[in-house]
Amino acid sequence: MSSRSVMWNMLRNTSLCLVFMFLWFFSVKATVSYDSKAIIINGERRILISGSIHYPRSTPEMWPDLIQKAKDGGLDVIQTYVFWNGHEPSQGKFYFEGRYDLVQFIKLVKEAGLYVHLRIGPYVCAEWNFGGFPVWLKYIPGISFRTDNEPFKAAMETFTKKIVQMMKTEELFESQGGPIILAQIENEYGPMEYELGAPARAYTEYAAKMAVGLGTGVPWIMCKQDDAPDPIINTCNGFYCDWFSPNKAYKPKMWTEAWTGWFTEFGGPVPYRPAEDLAFSVAKFIQTGGSFINYYMYHGGTNFGRTAGGPFIATSYDYDAPIDEYGLLRQPKWGHLRDLHRAIKLCEPALVSGEQTVLSLGNNQEARVFKYKSGGCAAFLANYNSESFAKVAFGDMHYNLPPWSISILPDCKNTVFNTARVGSQKSQMKMVPLTEGFSWKSYNEEPVSYDDNSNTVIGLLEQLNITRDASDYLWYSTDVNIEPDEAFLKNGQYPVLTVLSAGHALHVFINGQLSGTVYGSLENPKLTLNSNVKLIAGINKISLLSIAVGLPNIGPHFETWNAGVLGPVMLSGLNEGRRDLSWQKWSYKVGLEGEVLSLHSLSGSSSVEWVEGSLVAQKQPLTWYKTVFSLPDVDNPLALDMGSMGKGQIWINGHSIGRYWPAYKASGTCGNCSYTGTYHEKKCLRNCGDASQRWYHIPRSWLNPSGNLLVIFEEWGGEPNGISLVSRTVESVCADIFEWQPTLLNYQRQASGVIDRPVRPKAHLKCSPGQKISSIKFASFGTPQGVCGSFVEGSCHAHKSYDAFEKRCIGLEACSVSIAPEVFGGDPCRNILKKLSVEAICS
Repeated sequence: MSSRSVMWNMLRNTSLCLVFMFLWFFSVKATVSYDSKAIIINGERRILISGSIHYPRSTPEMWPDLIQKAKDGGLDVIQTYVFWNGHEPSQGKFYFEGRYDLVQFIKLVKEAGLYVHLRIGPYVCAEWNFGGFPVWLKYIPGISFRTDNEPFKAAMETFTKKIVQMMKTEELFESQGGPIILAQIENEYGPMEYELGAPARAYTEYAAKMAVGLGTGVPWIMCKQDDAPDPIINTCNGFYCDWFSPNKAYKPKMWTEAWTGWFTEFGGPVPYRPAEDLAFSVAKFIQTGGSFINYYMYHGGTNFGRTAGGPFIATSYDYDAPIDEYGLLRQPKWGHLRDLHRAIKLCEPALVSGEQTVLSLGNNQEARVFKYKSGGCAAFLANYNSESFAKVAFGDMHYNLPPWSISILPDCKNTVFNTARVGSQKSQMKMVPLTEGFSWKSYNEEPVSYDDNSNTVIGLLEQLNITRDASDYLWYSTDVNIEPDEAFLKNGQYPVLTVLSAGHALHVFINGQLSGTVYGSLENPKLTLNSNVKLIAGINKISLLSIAVGLPNIGPHFETWNAGVLGPVMLSGLNEGRRDLSWQKWSYKVGLEGEVLSLHSLSGSSSVEWVEGSLVAQKQPLTWYKTVFSLPDVDNPLALDMGSMGKGQIWINGHSIGRYWPAYKASGTCGNCSYTGTYHEKKCLRNCGDASQRWYHIPRSWLNPSGNLLVIFEEWGGEPNGISLVSRTVESVCADIFEWQPTLLNYQRQASGVIDRPVRPKAHLKCSPGQKISSIKFASFGTPQGVCGSFVEGSCHAHKSYDAFEKRCIGLEACSVSIAPEVFGGDPCRNILKKLSVEAICS
């Protein structure tokens, strides 16, 4: 053999080795792409179900359980924002520990066998303080947020690259064998682009090019961005997204935020969204070609510390999510969506490869049919009428569709799920007191006095420019000289102090005494105080305590918005008429004395002399309270009942639970809410006339068996003896199921060739771990009416309904009962479609 032949063989063998190595490499490293049908992972189109869980809104100890419950609920993907101000609180100084351990969170998702959608932003909004931007960003010379501005682009690119590089180093992108299959740059920028024009369009192009250039190996998205530059996928956010189409025909139809409810604001009622309507919106999106759906939120969690933005966003970020703020399943929403996901997955082969046909079944009814070459077929039968049932003919069968519902038929014949038929358990929750009160000590925070540390200038200064958001609190202080001949000193008609403020709350102290309070709202954070003030002859000290309740997080150029007392500050009713105090000398002091002394910490709490026993201050403004308590022997999630307090902040063992404000009662109109008809955030409301938030979650990992330090700062003057530690648990569980309700089991029996009669559905009841069913509050097989917590018998009722559950369920943590007439003593009313309603008490 010639040397040329030998060399050729060597080259050929080397090439073959390289080819095999190349193929082997990509066989173990996944690839992610997309087409018009779906996201493609390793060459396979996928219908992906995702849910938002924000790592800083829970604790690392909670993460595994939350992720597992998401997986059990049928999710494929966990979505989270990346919170810039949490990771870089000071410029160039980074933090990735504790609740901000992003890498650990993603690795836990991977361990659970789920994917990750990483929304880097780095603007996130999320009702998060300052939209996720660090406050120091505001003070970079020449900066203008989220537009074609070089200082801003440089800063956001530096942080984005840091996060991407961190993910690469840990091999967390799917292209490296990790779980991250999607990334997001910017967030809901479309409305800003429309308002800001050409500079914003240039910024969009820049952000897209920068992100794609980072070489993550996974697709990038932009949500609410109709003109997302290629290859960025534009996506939809909202309560409904069936109407949405991507800006290019070769991009998949994706729903980044399917809103499961809405956030709670101090002063507002608590919104909720019926499970039936949420399921309806998802099924409607999928049947119109949607292939990626993300629930915002799947677990909302808690705005610990001062992370809530808005302003006026509550500490609870529960969001009526399928997993509640405490990490417990919200039933029936979690279970109903789980059943929906199972039905959608049965249709996946048809959805990702079949062609869609739309058939009219009536004036407000239609069928969406997906057929594919191998002969498979899936159908969605919809009734868009919000008031009436509809009986429709499809194929060679008839189907009864409840109002505002969609039935899913994975084989175009058998219904396995209807969005309005809730088969999963319903749970009624309760907060159980664990203590009868605490033994408090108190320390009074005196209104600010002048000292060498005070900053004194002519005129009024904007709050954030002084505090740099290091504290919610800023003192404004000045002197007012009252001559002895002032008429009001004799007639008792005290002058009026008028203060105009950009928000968010304000206390006025005259000579050390609280003289007035005023506060704004999310809709109108600006405020005006008009208060009669008791002045004396001589020098009077006026101290204004301006209080922030979270920084703005949305809108154009919100970095330019103001907070604090901007004036004018006027004194009316003097001999001279009106005196403008705005341009006097004002002294400024950031924060409270207790904050400076770290009274919330284990070490700082011993730095002052606390009053105890009968001398503890009650209903006094600017008061610190502390107590030490032991952890009760319970396994349920814990909270503080703050219903007796006014407004302030809470710390447990040095950890900030967040702001409390139960004195701000919820205004609005609450009442019964039907799942039918278009949903919006003010449609279904609770808590009208009560505290917007009464209970405040305490993570168990922040507690010790004994010696737990609880510190409260009360601004207004609450009653600390009314505070108690409570546990959240299930009070009762309900089932409300029709006797022939579609079930996945029956479909599986049909698909496997089993031809005997369909299996009756079962009522499944399950209390929390450690609880047992102690009694049956209600049970009726027939035509019962009402909802969980308020069932009543109808005209048809099986007389052994109670007996069936008392025999099978009392004393057990969980039980199941077949919904068949013979179980309840016979058919109470033949030829009528019956249902079972049952409520069991857990204790």
